[in-house]
This record gives sequence, structure tokens and C-alpha cells, in this order.
Amino acid sequence: MIIMKPNYLAIFSDIIEQKYPEKRSECEMYLKKSELSSQEILMLNQMIFGKLSTEDQKFNQRHKSYSIEDIQEILAYQKIYKLNNTQLANHFKISRNTITKWKKM
Repeated sequence: MIIMKPNYLAIFSDIIEQKYPEKRSECEMYLKKSELSSQEILMLNQMIFGKLSTEDQKFNQRHKSYSIEDIQEILAYQKIYKLNNTQLANHFKISRNTITKWKKM
């Protein structure tokens, strides 16, 4: 079974070219990559559109999904910076229960 993923590089490139050409230099390092992680996608989104309102953040948080690579990256971040589950959850805006579940996997 082939899993289809959106081509975020093409999507963000088109958005920058059509609506925000002045932000191209800021986002250039992300757009040169061959593939983006979920954290990089979120960073690009914030660079282009700015900060979201708290209502939008809450809505978006409920619809996030993480791949195995993303989970491993988040847990590696915890080890590198020696964070506990609460600190990591606050940093990435994830539930503490989710982080505990990932560690058990």
C-alpha cells in the first residue's frame, strides 16, 4: 500500500510566489530541502502566515498527526535537552499522556 503525502514544498513555494514574494529569502533554507519534517512544516507556516490566534491553535492541535520519524525526533529532542515529559509537552504543545504513550511504544 502506497501512502500519499502532500507535497508541502510545492504548496509553500506556490504560496510564497503568489502571495508573499517578500518572504522568499526568509524561507529559502527550508524550500531547498528535498523533504520537510512536520516541525519544519510548522515553522514554515509560522514564518509565512505569522502567529495564530489561540482558538486557531487549539483547533489545529486536535488535528495534528505525527509519523514515526517525527515521534523519534521529538523524543530525541527530550534526551538532548534533558527535559521531563511536562517540559517537552509544553514545548511542542502536545499532551503529556501522548508523550508517555510514545515512550511505551
